Amino acid sequence: MMKISVLEGSEYFRGLLLLIARDRAVAEPEAALMMRIGRTLGLEKEFCEGAVREILENSHVSSDPPVFSSPVLARMFIRDGLTIAAADRAVHEAEEEWLRLAAQRNGVGADWYEAERDAALAAMPRQGSRLELDDLVVEYLGAAGRG
Repeated sequence: MMKISVLEGSEYFRGLLLLIARDRAVAEPEAALMMRIGRTLGLEKEFCEGAVREILENSHVSSDPPVFSSPVLARMFIRDGLTIAAADRAVHEAEEEWLRLAAQRNGVGADWYEAERDAALAAMPRQGSRLELDDLVVEYLGAAGRG
């Protein structure tokens, strides 16, 4: 299990939310995966439902891919992004361009990205597919940790 901060957990969710909006449509399998991701990250169900429902119209969310504190987390994010992008049985060009940008911004090599993309397309994930996120734990600071 890898521990991540609440901030990185929210960036993980935001990034994947942006990804599902890249093709200007949110398919049911994508929405279901986002709800699962939100639950895993400890986000409120109502928040996740609203975010998924409103992402296509929300102009206040930055469209920039997140930059993570570790290359390991960035690779996990990109693998999950590929899984979600393929959830509607096709990886759209806009989704792939955005994931390539996320890889670039996080210092992930193009060769690694291409290999992962090919693997994701070959697997064509289903709704119950394993996600990298399943190995993450969001770490909350208690009252003593606030400064």
